[in-house]
Amino acid sequence: MLKIKIIGVPLDLGQERRGVDMGPSALRVAGLNEQLSKLGCDGGCEVEDAGNHLVPIREMHHGGDVHAKYLDEIADTCRRHAHWVVRSLEDGWMPLVLGGDHSIAIGTVAGVAEFYRRQGKKIGLIWIDAHADLNTPETSPSGNIHGMPLACCLGLGPRELTQIFNSKGGLRPSVDPGNAVLVGVREVDSDEKRNVKVSDLSVYTMRDIDERGLRTVMQEAIAIADRDTAGFCVSLDMDFVDPSEAPGVGTPVRGGATYREAHLVMELIADSRRMLSFEIVEINPVFDVANKTAALGVELALSALGKKIL
Repeated sequence: MLKIKIIGVPLDLGQERRGVDMGPSALRVAGLNEQLSKLGCDGGCEVEDAGNHLVPIREMHHGGDVHAKYLDEIADTCRRHAHWVVRSLEDGWMPLVLGGDHSIAIGTVAGVAEFYRRQGKKIGLIWIDAHADLNTPETSPSGNIHGMPLACCLGLGPRELTQIFNSKGGLRPSVDPGNAVLVGVREVDSDEKRNVKVSDLSVYTMRDIDERGLRTVMQEAIAIADRDTAGFCVSLDMDFVDPSEAPGVGTPVRGGATYREAHLVMELIADSRRMLSFEIVEINPVFDVANKTAALGVELALSALGKKIL
């Protein structure tokens, strides 16, 4: 039986466009819990909603370093979230994380990595996003940490975010870059491109998807993330989908995945049966239309967890 633990992290300190803190509520309003309970998993599904983390409120804190805004507050949230993820996995639950901005992924991935590290295993990562999220404080034009989480998962960035856990085996990144894949990218900051090129990360742009086909890209991505690992985390920024289908996101970019392309990505992930955790981030109801983006997010989560047409 698949046991799914819903964890809300309504953090909005990682970026400037307010409203993503309402993302977890929007997904729940769109029927996430009810639809998950009806999901026809092999052997059935058990769903438990753990509620939301308590997160810092912007108006009660100072941004701090302009090159890494709200670093201490975000690091504390990610640290607490990572421990919650570890406990969920120890109790046999698969984390389904609802954001919040994408900085929360630092905690999600760190928690999953730590759980498997204690078993002598490593994990992979499939990062599905219009943006590379590979900035560091030295390269970021804005200082917003939601543009840095993939870098932090790969060991690049502030110590507070790259070293969530101090393992006996030494300080290591949550994910080996050789097992990390970025899918759907179409907007990269100029200085950030250097980080992409020098990393061992596998990158599939929207041009790659257009030229080679989504099925081929995802088969390769899954193989990379699954190579000699316990499985992989999936981190879905809803701006991967074109704004015509997902208008309510933190930083929309034209030219994204279609409705069916987004579902195919999730369906292929589900077919692999190797997903260790799933998260949806950057839903912003302030800019949405009748909760359309959150409703699509629920659909995509169901496809990733095994819902089939027939």
